[in-house]
Amino acid sequence: MAAKHSGSAGDVWLRRPARAAREAPPLSRDRIVREAVALLDEEGAGRLTMRRLAERLGTGSTTLYWHVKTKDDVLDLALDAIFAAVEIPRPGAQDWRAGVTALISGWRAVLLEHPWSAALLGRPMLGPNVLARSEFLYATLVGAGVTEPHLTAAAYGLSNYVIGSALMQATWTAQEEDAPRQAAREFLRDNRDRYPVLATHGPLTGDSDWDTSFALGLAWLLDGIGSDEQRTERAP
Repeated sequence: MAAKHSGSAGDVWLRRPARAAREAPPLSRDRIVREAVALLDEEGAGRLTMRRLAERLGTGSTTLYWHVKTKDDVLDLALDAIFAAVEIPRPGAQDWRAGVTALISGWRAVLLEHPWSAALLGRPMLGPNVLARSEFLYATLVGAGVTEPHLTAAAYGLSNYVIGSALMQATWTAQEEDAPRQAAREFLRDNRDRYPVLATHGPLTGDSDWDTSFALGLAWLLDGIGSDEQRTERAP
């Protein structure tokens, strides 16, 4: 039986790599991460265990622990791996607004391609792929003249917006049955006196145009970030 390993989210980036044994197991971290991402895409984070991952890799849990100490390690590595697909715009190739839009839109596409990912992004994100894209975001905002305390607020606002919107869309579209949605619409219609605006304009009134809503919301955020008045306003 494999030994249990303690740890927490983000530890994999802070821990020194273990020294390889003289006869290292025939398994690489890259292969583990690829299989973990495939498992997460197919079944979600709730189904990921070290034992199941080892079975998919055709090895034992003890061998797996040579390369990753905990399930948190696997999740951290998988999250960072998928961010490699988010293209980093070339610095100076476009204005700051277009660069941020391209980055955030690419980020959203990756989160939607891997529906399990958005719910895990409250973890410490210290992997090289995530940090490179965060560096671009902050550097682009700084280049646009955004300073503290608005710099952190702007970066957080953009990050929280893309994570929240992707999480909502992934959760909503995962419901294949239309019955719960229809029941919710009928509930709002039946209670129109209490919730008149939601009954008429709320997200349950029809099929959402996710792409258009996201683009409009992002444009409003960027309008605020680009406002000189917002940028120079004194923090409370």
